Amino acid sequence: MNEATATPALAVTYKDIAAAAKRLEGLAYATPVLTSSQADRQADASIFFKCENFQRVGAFKFRGAYNAISCLTEEQKQQGVVAFSSGNHAQGMALAARMLGVHATIVMPSNAPAMKLAATREYGAEIILYDREREDREVIAARLSDERGCAVIPAYDHRDVIAGQGTVAKELFDAVGPLDYLFVCTGGGGLLSGCAIAAAHLSPDCVVFGVEPEAGNDAQQSLRSGKIVHIPVPDTIADGAQTQHIGKLVLPILQAHVKDILTVSDDQLRTQMRFFAERMKIVVEPAGCLAAAAVMHRAIEFSGAKVGVIVSGGNVDMDLFSRSIAAAKAFSDIVAP
Repeated sequence: MNEATATPALAVTYKDIAAAAKRLEGLAYATPVLTSSQADRQADASIFFKCENFQRVGAFKFRGAYNAISCLTEEQKQQGVVAFSSGNHAQGMALAARMLGVHATIVMPSNAPAMKLAATREYGAEIILYDREREDREVIAARLSDERGCAVIPAYDHRDVIAGQGTVAKELFDAVGPLDYLFVCTGGGGLLSGCAIAAAHLSPDCVVFGVEPEAGNDAQQSLRSGKIVHIPVPDTIADGAQTQHIGKLVLPILQAHVKDILTVSDDQLRTQMRFFAERMKIVVEPAGCLAAAAVMHRAIEFSGAKVGVIVSGGNVDMDLFSRSIAAAKAFSDIVAP
């Protein structure tokens, strides 16, 4: 579906993404688009990996965070911001806030990866820890907002965040031209929403798929049922995609511009992490491998196509990375479909 036929109720348009790109120019990195002959052979297609693991804070989240804080009024900036995140949005908010001279408070789970907690503190944010099994991070953030008068900037259900994330796909299409397919890592759906809007405008015939962990398929259930589905905290190594539901702004965008949501297993994520490390010499976190794992394991048929893959981040605990690589199968040990 192209933008001309999209419902006017959508919260974000391509103009918002173009405006975000201007705000981010010279601040967000124009991350590389990598190719691999072995990946092409494995997938039987031409694959273009947009590598946001090389972005500031090691993930695409900086884009949406900086754009959202930039759009606040001066009075709002003086009051500060609050966000909730398991790590990458936390780091993006912390760095963006520091760059813009804004105080940031981040609500983070007590079992978030240690490196993500440390990096968020190092960027200057105040961290409030919570128990993700027993407490509601959104309730905590709302309480802090009421007490302190600060603006809440969620990780995905925010129009300026979505617009900022859409600049990832804009850069990809600017670099490689139209695509037949675009696969996007999916947690709460902010990245997928922004990228789908960019695809609808810049490559109208491109078919867009989201990819999430099979243990946490709330986005898949939501898109297929037409209503937001809430699930327990998913048990998956993809900590960046342990969301329990997609956003209210997200669902209508997915309905307008996304073909379907696919899922991959943790074992498939481990194999993809190994492939990236061995063959492409890059470190990618489990959630950052979601889209690539679906493509490399041929979740759908796209032989001969030109395929874009968003690699969303590279913030992985090194102990988890080592264990994952050690336990992973190589693609050479997997019989291609």
